[in-house]
Amino acid sequence: MVTHMILLHCLVFLWPTESCRTLSQVGDKSKEMSTRPHGVCDGACVDNSHCSQPCPPDTQGNMGFSCRQKKWHKLTETCQTLNAFNIFEPNLYSIQAAGERTKVNESTRKSETITDMLMQRCPEDLSCVIRNIRNSPRIPGNIAVIVQLLHNISTVLLTGVDKAKMQSYSIMANHILNSKSISNWTFIPDRNSSWVLLHSVNSFARKLFINKYPINISDVFIHTMGTAISPDNPGKNFTFSMKVNDTSSDITGQVLISRDELQKVPTLSQAISIAFPTLGAILEASLLENVTVNGLVLSVILPKELKRISLIFEKINKSEQKRTQCVGWHSLESRWDQQACQIIQENSQQAVCKCRPSKLFTSFSILMSPHILESPILTYITYIGLGISVCSLILCLSIEALVWSQVTKTEISYLRHICIANVAATLLMADVWFIVASFLSSPVTHHNGCVAATFFVHFFYLSVFFWMLAKALLILYGILIVFHTLPKSVLVAALFSISYGCPLVIAAITVAVTEPGKGYLRPEACWLNWDMTKALLAFVVPALAIVVVNLVTVTLVIVKTQRPAIGSSMFQEVRAIVRISKNIAILTPLLGLTWGFGIATVIEDSNLAFHIIFSMLNAFQGLFILVFGTILDPKIREALNGRVISVKWISRMSENLSTDFSFHPTKATS
Repeated sequence: MVTHMILLHCLVFLWPTESCRTLSQVGDKSKEMSTRPHGVCDGACVDNSHCSQPCPPDTQGNMGFSCRQKKWHKLTETCQTLNAFNIFEPNLYSIQAAGERTKVNESTRKSETITDMLMQRCPEDLSCVIRNIRNSPRIPGNIAVIVQLLHNISTVLLTGVDKAKMQSYSIMANHILNSKSISNWTFIPDRNSSWVLLHSVNSFARKLFINKYPINISDVFIHTMGTAISPDNPGKNFTFSMKVNDTSSDITGQVLISRDELQKVPTLSQAISIAFPTLGAILEASLLENVTVNGLVLSVILPKELKRISLIFEKINKSEQKRTQCVGWHSLESRWDQQACQIIQENSQQAVCKCRPSKLFTSFSILMSPHILESPILTYITYIGLGISVCSLILCLSIEALVWSQVTKTEISYLRHICIANVAATLLMADVWFIVASFLSSPVTHHNGCVAATFFVHFFYLSVFFWMLAKALLILYGILIVFHTLPKSVLVAALFSISYGCPLVIAAITVAVTEPGKGYLRPEACWLNWDMTKALLAFVVPALAIVVVNLVTVTLVIVKTQRPAIGSSMFQEVRAIVRISKNIAILTPLLGLTWGFGIATVIEDSNLAFHIIFSMLNAFQGLFILVFGTILDPKIREALNGRVISVKWISRMSENLSTDFSFHPTKATS
């Protein structure tokens, strides 16, 4: 009988047949609707081609596919069974008299949205859509309809949200937050849907009024707690325990408000917290960033006077090989922001965060960093290698100073040793600032110090590469034989301008562009950010570009110096050019290889071996400069031998003079 009444009502309102069939069968659809498999498009699959197919029977919308590697892959889906009519309870239609249907029809034409109809039919508790929403399949189109409905409700209801409305709202949200629906979120064309849902729930909860009795509304995938607070309270603690999926054990989360913070609030205030066990994974599916939420998402609705809260997150993935980041959801930029929180304590089971709630940040969680935690072996390699590097560079500069007059007799030799001395000096300064940066515990507690240390490390490391570039340019000048047309002072000024000016400009632009948005530093270390702003590219790109230029230059030298006709007057300068080329041919691949492995370390799930190789190459760069730039240079060895012979000769002469001086007085006495 009910089915006949529904069909009659469909005819009266001229509903589409498919909608009526859906409505009459809605009570039987408690199971998830299966989606059509890949490869459903007709015709040949050509890479990067697209097609669209209608949804299965009893649903409205279409599915978009893209061809990749000769297979059709689903990109989007708008299939839905819910609409402005069948979302409401069936008995609301069946009990109306024929005369009243006309009024409903007129009302429907005026109120085109589900929200408007909802506010007319059950404004007291919003319950008239719950049954059909619960029974609807969690397919992408239905998820989008419910998200839009929740958003509209949070916008329309400005005040007067009580426990009954919050319960109905939570039931609707719980249906699409189900762990079984996570994969379907990826096919919703509007990529903003997940954070629209988060914002809508937070906005609706902000209007919730709490009397003297606490509120505790618990569903499987959303849990809301609220209570009145006052300056007299000893502190507040919201504790949640929820399942991430059907098979996992409970994951806990806590919101702690200290007594000191509560003393700042007005006499009549309230605190609300909402926990989401699956929303983190749903946000992951929508975000372009490669992040992994590793705990509950905890939202807090607090008085503006509360500036600090503590949050304790139990980890979903309890791996000790991953670094944890405390984050807040930036409501305007729709991304996780590491500047909203700082990590206070961490172990393999949980992380304790201190966060700053505000209008921009009301939701918080922990991320599992894609980078492997530093191994103790990396620390030992780094500091032992840096010690050796610093000593090697000091020795290198000392040798250069000792033999300077002997090895800089020709113009090109003078310029070459200017370059090698500055390579050593800039790398020494970079190592010193690297050590300073390592002693700063974190960018949060020593932010200004970290910015300064990172700037100078960036600047001096870039200078090392630009001095290597200067050596390559020196070779090009030598090949083109333009030394005789340019004064030495001009060449020296040009070398210093390129080697210090370019790094200064790059480093200054990097900090000026990224620091205002707090995207200059990594959250866990004083070095250029990668995850948010890719600021590290401001070092890697110039460095590797210089490596390519230098290798091309060395190849050019090899070709040029193979030509037999070389005048004897140019012999010394040609030999000097060849020595510089050998030096660059060895040092450039070493420096380039070092930062090639450096790029590998920022790739997600990169092997620990890459980190160890990078740490070794990076830490021992000073030793490379000493060995390949100084000790293996035959001119320097010759000058050092001369120095040693001179010292021995002076020592022997001193001994002879001392012997003569001691002999003559004895003879005079006798």
